[in-house]
Amino acid sequence: MIWNGIEVDVRNRPVADPGFIPLGLSMDAFVKDASRPVSVAVERENGNVSVFDTFLHEEESYSAADLAYLERIVKFLLWSRGGWRISICGDERAAKHIAALYDASGKRAFDRHTMESIYEKPFEVRFLPLEETPRGAERTVPAGGFLDGCRIGIDVGGSSRKVCALIDGRIVYNVTEPWQPLDHADPDYHIAELTASLKRASQALPRVDAIGISTAGIYINNRTRIASLFRTVPQKAFEEKITDIYPRVCAAVGEKIPFAIANDGDVAALAGSLSHKARNVVGISMGTSEAGGYVDGAGTITGRLNEFAFLPLDLRMTARDAWSGDFGCGVTYLSSEAVLRLAKAVGIPERADGMTMQDRVREIQRLVQSGDPAAIAVFDTIGCYLAHAIYTYQKFYDTEYVAVMGGISAGPGGAILLRRCRRVLASEYPELNLELILPEEEERAAGQCFAAATLVKL
Repeated sequence: MIWNGIEVDVRNRPVADPGFIPLGLSMDAFVKDASRPVSVAVERENGNVSVFDTFLHEEESYSAADLAYLERIVKFLLWSRGGWRISICGDERAAKHIAALYDASGKRAFDRHTMESIYEKPFEVRFLPLEETPRGAERTVPAGGFLDGCRIGIDVGGSSRKVCALIDGRIVYNVTEPWQPLDHADPDYHIAELTASLKRASQALPRVDAIGISTAGIYINNRTRIASLFRTVPQKAFEEKITDIYPRVCAAVGEKIPFAIANDGDVAALAGSLSHKARNVVGISMGTSEAGGYVDGAGTITGRLNEFAFLPLDLRMTARDAWSGDFGCGVTYLSSEAVLRLAKAVGIPERADGMTMQDRVREIQRLVQSGDPAAIAVFDTIGCYLAHAIYTYQKFYDTEYVAVMGGISAGPGGAILLRRCRRVLASEYPELNLELILPEEEERAAGQCFAAATLVKL
């Protein structure tokens, strides 16, 4: 297939979405004939800087392709690393193009405003000569794995909360509780539900020594900056009650109980690292949305943003994320949202109004169990997406292991998904030297709450 004049050879195409153009393979095809070095540096809090080196073309005929390619690289770096300043080093024209896209009224205004909210700094795109490329410098933080004492872990998702209680690493309480945070704009609903979950777990313990929270979103100093779970809450109410929601609900269990909050993708990576004593782990959690995280070669979390839901995977302008307004990002390919999008594409009729997203996904899982070919095609397609996504991720993360978790990877559909993923990895990317970490069925669906419980060092 052809993208902006660049031929991309995709041998394994998703059965329900054959036009899919994976970013990773496109990067290979693009740089094959590119020779002009360009670097992108992204700076976040405390002087942390991530640098990515690539190439553009010398020929003017590739100008449109160069700019489109670099925009996707910048997008990927911004949401995988996080940052308030982007430096385009070696190409002033490209820097001006990126600056226009990330203007306050540009196509990437959502990204800009989100980063300003996270880092509380004006967003900036600047040009630098190649020789002035900033030096990469990244701070890492401990990755958990603490089992001593009486602990509660909670994994807060978009359709369920998974809660467990541990005594010296032994599970004494483990439940999954449904909820619908996106249907409630009143923050008191969220506070009451989360508080009740933690208090029920606490009743299974003689005392509570620590609480660990795994959840989608961005948290700085335990304060909520961005969280899709609460996006229906009005801004004023968000600032008053959601910004400090997790300190608030933990205090309701006990005023002096230490707690920690981690991005659910990082917790997925941590879970894989703990279960297999592995390092250089990319964690992928496919639930209501897509989450991702990373544990490096030292067994630590890097402090990168790791918002995999917004990482571009497909170069087409077809699958649009309603929240960010961008196309081709992980949330619409590796999640419940992807299941429903593909179900519609293969002709699975929607049921009556009133069904939750999770109810509809379960229904499609039941169709898989009964042998329905359209439902099987949905999960087979997501498995193909996943393999291509893994190849893309390893271009930006040193990867030896990939931990796959989340409800979409479980059940009969999950089995089809994972089988297809393995086949595509072996066929399309035989050179990849990495191992899939696939916890047991129960762990894939709910194991992140266990890892969350281990976050706090007593």
